[in-house]
Amino acid sequence: MDSLILALGWLGIFSPVALGAVGSAIGCSVAGQAACGAMLDVESGYGKFIGLSAMPSSQVIYGIVIMFSLNTIGVSVNSSPGLFGIGLLTGIALLYSAVYQGQAVAAAINASKNKPEIFGLSVAPAAIVEGFAVFAFVFALVLGQQIVA
Repeated sequence: MDSLILALGWLGIFSPVALGAVGSAIGCSVAGQAACGAMLDVESGYGKFIGLSAMPSSQVIYGIVIMFSLNTIGVSVNSSPGLFGIGLLTGIALLYSAVYQGQAVAAAINASKNKPEIFGLSVAPAAIVEGFAVFAFVFALVLGQQIVA
């Protein structure tokens, strides 16, 4: 039984980076596809579309930092439930925020290709979604420090 509890602790440590990477890959793919389509319709400004399509990649960076932070606690029977809960739930939050941020970026790209003057405003929804990833990131760091090995 102890080995299962320890395995769940390790799963919690690595979940933020794994799930954040999955979400970032999906989000960047969705946004990148929109960027490629937009480049067919416009004569210039390709760089802003490509740059914007990388926006969902930040969630995997948050996941890496959380993983390193949780890994300093040490996996024990006492710490594993906290590691599992914080890690898995934060990983899920990062996954979803990256996917939805990719969709928001794709919408921004599609809107601004037809009306370039709204580019800055059209990025606002994607930035708001990023804020939720930052909230999950900060809470994971703060709560992770409360876990006792």
